[in-house]
Amino acid sequence: MTASPSTPPVAAQRPHQYSRHGVTIDDPWFWLKDQKYPTIDDADVLAYLREENGYFDAAMAPHAGLVETLFAEMKARLKEDDASVPQKDGDWLYWWAYRPGGQYRIWYRRPVSGGGEEIILDEPAEAEGHDYFRLQVLSVSPDGRLAAWSADRNGAERFELRIRDLATGRDIETVSTITNGAVAWGADSKSIVYTEVNDNWRTFRARLHILGSDPAGDPTVYEEVDDIGFNVRVGKTQDARWIVVQTGDHQTTEIRLVPADDPAAPPMLVSARQEKREYSVDSAQGSLWILTNDDHVNFRVAKADPATPDVWQPVIAGSDSVYIRGLSSFAKHLLLTERVDGLDQIRLRGHDGGEHRIAFPEASYTASLGSNPEYDPSAYRVGYASMVTPQTVFDYDPATRALTTLKVQQIPSGYDPSLYATERLMVPARDGKMVPVSVLYRKGFPKDGSGKLFLYGYGAYGHAIPPGFSTVRLSLVDRGWAYAIAHIRGGDDLGYDWYLKGKAEHRWNTFHDFSDAARGLIAAGFTSAGNIAINGGSAGGELMGVVANTDPDLWGAVVADVPFVDVLNTMQDESLPLTPGEWPEWGNPITDKAAFDLILSYSPYENVAAQAYPPMLITGGLNDPRVTYWEPAKWAARLRATKTDDNLLLLKINMGAGHGGKSGRFESLREDAEAYAFVLTQVA
Repeated sequence: MTASPSTPPVAAQRPHQYSRHGVTIDDPWFWLKDQKYPTIDDADVLAYLREENGYFDAAMAPHAGLVETLFAEMKARLKEDDASVPQKDGDWLYWWAYRPGGQYRIWYRRPVSGGGEEIILDEPAEAEGHDYFRLQVLSVSPDGRLAAWSADRNGAERFELRIRDLATGRDIETVSTITNGAVAWGADSKSIVYTEVNDNWRTFRARLHILGSDPAGDPTVYEEVDDIGFNVRVGKTQDARWIVVQTGDHQTTEIRLVPADDPAAPPMLVSARQEKREYSVDSAQGSLWILTNDDHVNFRVAKADPATPDVWQPVIAGSDSVYIRGLSSFAKHLLLTERVDGLDQIRLRGHDGGEHRIAFPEASYTASLGSNPEYDPSAYRVGYASMVTPQTVFDYDPATRALTTLKVQQIPSGYDPSLYATERLMVPARDGKMVPVSVLYRKGFPKDGSGKLFLYGYGAYGHAIPPGFSTVRLSLVDRGWAYAIAHIRGGDDLGYDWYLKGKAEHRWNTFHDFSDAARGLIAAGFTSAGNIAINGGSAGGELMGVVANTDPDLWGAVVADVPFVDVLNTMQDESLPLTPGEWPEWGNPITDKAAFDLILSYSPYENVAAQAYPPMLITGGLNDPRVTYWEPAKWAARLRATKTDDNLLLLKINMGAGHGGKSGRFESLREDAEAYAFVLTQVA
């Protein structure tokens, strides 16, 4: 395992085998997983990762000028002193802002009645001296005197939860150092419900902390003991009446409610878990409002009396054409976030049954509810964008049905939307399904097959990739590239069934959809085989690994970020943080031979072949608890030992970061610049 910076590292092969369901698997790079994980101090492992990083630095050194040019472009498109639109919550207006050149936000407020601004939390000050900083929670108490906030300082996603006195700006308590997720204040501002992770990084319980008491004695509100794959979350209903304690996985939900004015009361079960039934709960007008998929794949709306929370009365039936994605209940309206034919919609339904949808100005866009903390606002905050329209913040007045523009994302270096065009294509997959693809390009882009294309995909967990706006991708588009998003199965772009048909036993649909989307774009004249750079991260990195194995001739370059590529091994390791909760998504290869065989058929690590691969850039994070560092490392090692080409293969492991890469708005841009420089120099 020796290498000079100009020579690709070679990871030693150490014999390791295991057998399951009558199949023996060879895993000669098993040793790259430090067996003391989450402690990572194996000298051989760390030496190999540093060699890979050294090789990355050496290989990219000739392109340093291009990286700096791209980084400067990307940075110049960001407003240095950007700020959010202030939002009213009770007696205060809250917002965040950056100082010029700042990597992190500063959070402010000022009285609605008038007066000076005050700083709630100064992220740059909190991040000082740390290579990584991520704020997860910032929640002000109902009386406005205190703030609960949590942060991660190494990327491991174990957050430290503190209580801050806003009058002095000082932290007065540390509640926990192993929290993850949201928090919920009691109505009296003297208590808080929070969630903690166990040694396997699973959010397994909710606890109640009374301010001033010893956190070691905090009582448990709810602990998940029946299913190790379930995670516990907390929240609050829109009317602030109930603290919501939810447990569940990717397909099953169970919810309990605790009175916010009596958080020590026994939790009230809404409805006992039923396998593959999901539901959420909000509260308004003295009723519980429930969104559930119990009798239709695209969800329905029901309501219940809190006295009989498991008796659900129908309100809005499920629909084949309308996918109801979310429900928030306010004093005057239910706000339903929906998707119709793959297009975002926001529906307002009055408590008298009258309803309408917000009308948006473009034919293709993405829209969502913004921050709406109050129960009875005069207007609703809405976010909007398209592939050519920068991020826009509206207030929507339901009385006049008018959208008032509060902010349009500023691009200091200049941006003229009239120079760009966007299209939405429907391309055929091999089984006849039509897959949506959103494309952005500069007007005049040739559609004769000579163009270069950057194709992004994800396709998992029902997470859609909307056709939104990005300043980063302009660095490719302005260089004559087209940028496309494949809305493949596994996401919920065309409804919840679009997600179901890309998970578990249907997983191959996701991979086929992506390659078929590329072929559809070739047929439409956007590009040709070998002129397509592809990118995906996490589960989208799994996608990159599969299609690199199955269709290497299509791709001119592959960028796989924190890729989930050692799927078979990970799904058999119950000690890993996410494994049990992931079985509904991928299948359980431990107990189910069919799931084992299916995962073995596509898992990128096991299916690396003695064939030519395109140039590849693979990234990972040493502290990543979601896709552990050894997945990209093992995959890169097997690729180096097996592939038959001399194309560039780079592995970069962030030694002080986690799943999201480096923190800070400019440091993350530098990683984007590196990826784009790789693509631009490899796709000739």
